[in-house]
Amino acid sequence: MMETTPKANSVKRRPSALPARLLRRLNALIVLLWRLGLGPWFNFWPALSGRILILVHSGRKSGKRHLTPLNYALLNGEIYCVTGFGPTSDWYRNLLANPQVELWLPDGWWVGLAEEIVEPVLREEALKAVRTSGGLIARLFGAPSPREDETPLSSHTAPYRVIRLRRVAPRTGTHGPGDLAWVWPLITLWVWLRARRGRRRV
Repeated sequence: MMETTPKANSVKRRPSALPARLLRRLNALIVLLWRLGLGPWFNFWPALSGRILILVHSGRKSGKRHLTPLNYALLNGEIYCVTGFGPTSDWYRNLLANPQVELWLPDGWWVGLAEEIVEPVLREEALKAVRTSGGLIARLFGAPSPREDETPLSSHTAPYRVIRLRRVAPRTGTHGPGDLAWVWPLITLWVWLRARRGRRRV
């Protein structure tokens, strides 16, 4: 799921049932927007929506293909994400079993490789970058404003996992971002026919 970096006093708590349901619905909507070809537009206003990619990963037991929206940050040209719910996040556990992933980004579709970052300095830089790039929506789900807490993040983010996603090669084919873009001509045709029928009745 699209995850956020919770406030310091809520690190050990899972989100309540209502926000969890809302988050699942929001994630489903974000994936649909990407499949309709609107993913880059969703990233048009990062201050509101944050920077969001779609991580395609394989289930560690089922092998099933999963699509997970994640907030991300660019740091020195590399992509970083954070497991806001700690090591229990399903997508993180899947990456441990199979680090080969796909990335849907505003600049294209990529084959990627996931790597956990444990080096303290880089880890803290990445945490700050992801928190800053989360946008207003992330803060609505519990992430603090970048100005709320200037103490070192390492003091209260030990459960978090920082993941670097390396772009290995461009990806092409089916089942990628925009695979439902063919819907738009049908919608346009339907609207046009409805409008034409309405004019005839008048």
